[in-house]
Amino acid sequence: MTIENRISDLILQTAFHVHKTLGPGLVRSAYLQCLTYEIRQLGLEVDSHKEMPLVYGDLKINIGYTVDMMVEKRVLIQVKHGENISDLDMAKMKTYLKLSGCKMGFLINFNVRTLNSGIRRVISHPQSYTDEMKTAI
Repeated sequence: MTIENRISDLILQTAFHVHKTLGPGLVRSAYLQCLTYEIRQLGLEVDSHKEMPLVYGDLKINIGYTVDMMVEKRVLIQVKHGENISDLDMAKMKTYLKLSGCKMGFLINFNVRTLNSGIRRVISHPQSYTDEMKTAI
């Protein structure tokens, strides 16, 4: 089991605990702060509102892209609060994974009756970016 998988197990445990304790219907920031608190209680490092600079060749641009949480500099978390997780949310997470160099991320929507339906794990496949570039040339 990789370190990312161990971290993800802990993230999921805390997300389920937060959802069970609070239930759906609260504002996004409440879930974000409680999830951050619970993850830190486990002794894991959490960077909240982590800035994601855009790196393009030698150019590094800080233009306000942020991810809700980066756990142990390995796993990203975006907390959502809506009816569902969209394809655009998934695409953004893949981009954030690429920008951060992380291999795994979670989109967590707490505004659901059962949290199982509100969690999407996103895995970065760096090789696929290279393959896409080769195909485009």
